[in-house]
Amino acid sequence: MKDTWPYYLANEARSPNTDLEVTDKYTGDIAARVALAGPPAIDAGIGACVDAAEPFARMAPYERQAVLNHCVRRFTERYEELAMASCVEAGKPINDSRGEVTRLIDTFRVAGEESVRMSGEVMNLEISPRARGYRGMWKRVPIGPCSFISPFNFPLNLAAHKIAPALAVGCPFVLKPASRTPLGALIIGEILAETDLPRGTFSILPCSRDGADLFTTDPRLKLLSFTGSPAVGWALKANAGKKKVVLELGGNAACVVDQGADLADAADRVVFGAFYQSGQSCIGVQRIIIHESFYDEFRGRLVTAAKALVAGDPRDEKTFIGPMISEKEAARLHDWIEQAVAAGGKLLCGGGRDGAMLDATLLEDVPGDQAVCTQEAFGPVAVLSRFDSFGDALAQINDSTFGLQAGIFTRDLYHAQLAWDTLDVGGVVIGDVPSWRVDNMPYGGVKDSGLGREGVRFAMEDMTEIRNLVIRTAAPAE
Repeated sequence: MKDTWPYYLANEARSPNTDLEVTDKYTGDIAARVALAGPPAIDAGIGACVDAAEPFARMAPYERQAVLNHCVRRFTERYEELAMASCVEAGKPINDSRGEVTRLIDTFRVAGEESVRMSGEVMNLEISPRARGYRGMWKRVPIGPCSFISPFNFPLNLAAHKIAPALAVGCPFVLKPASRTPLGALIIGEILAETDLPRGTFSILPCSRDGADLFTTDPRLKLLSFTGSPAVGWALKANAGKKKVVLELGGNAACVVDQGADLADAADRVVFGAFYQSGQSCIGVQRIIIHESFYDEFRGRLVTAAKALVAGDPRDEKTFIGPMISEKEAARLHDWIEQAVAAGGKLLCGGGRDGAMLDATLLEDVPGDQAVCTQEAFGPVAVLSRFDSFGDALAQINDSTFGLQAGIFTRDLYHAQLAWDTLDVGGVVIGDVPSWRVDNMPYGGVKDSGLGREGVRFAMEDMTEIRNLVIRTAAPAE
């Protein structure tokens, strides 16, 4: 990887400084230095975005599709480079990093397909005598300049879920990538700069949180899409003014293992869902709710599998558990584990910490008021509990301020339907963990987990407005 990186202002690489240090999250060494944008650059990026709105909206769908297809080709050519960037800057195990590049490619590919499917509807308006002779139709038009703020845990694909739909519908944008993990977004910018997008269509501007207010407050922006923590997301919404706001926030996702489930398969998937990319996923399995008839057996399977996970250097293909994003975050979660044990919880495995490395940890009998149960852990820890009736299991899932996704291992069609009808979440996954997501499905949460939906077609709807047309046909003269 390069030692220094520019930011992108109005489609162009700029290197006014190298003030942002990006560290290798495993070694702690400085991996790269990145240009840091201040308020003047952000203001200029928004202004350029406004200027680009009309020419970008005039681009034909096939022209926007060509841009997206170019990105797909270039991401494929730079696959290993993109994976290593994520591995280094996020501390993400290399196999998870490669998986994220695959999803980046999928997201842009789907956006390219959807870009030429934007359509409207012809409506019958003659619903009463007063509307005789009137006909209607509507189409979708770009909402205008957009502001995007993406998180550190999926620095490629969660940026892609904002950028690709915007390109598909013709919305220029400014993007603030997470300051801890800007490199993936800057590679996307480097590839976009190879295209013939109108000047000002995109700006990718790493900046400090203190300098990022314009991304939220500037009235020239028509939509804010934020992925990150609930505390920050809701605060941004409160300050966003009149613009539309889409929030994809946190969760403490639950997974139920019901009677009749394949225990071997469920254990494999639950361990994966709890600990992949060191648990730093908003839909990672945090609460594991197990039927009491096989609780002890299933607990044993989970503990054995968790203890077998390889922790270490994320560059090593054998590594499953890498570092958390920072030692501060690892210490925070380690404190939560110790508090849960002090309150009466039982440590089944893990619980140790070495800097930013936190062991894969399983707990049981934790009082329900503990932070590890009620808050978003966002690290390699999960809490086990029992249930007797399926209704009780669903009640346990709903007993949360969050509502992103839930996983249900069941072969009972009635239970699957009941879960879909009852759970106050954005998505129910039957036969797998809540951590599963494919990039064309509607994705998002309720309650403290956010509002609005990502998933390419659904984000495209958020980034467009409906424009109606009514035509009156006068009665012929007699």
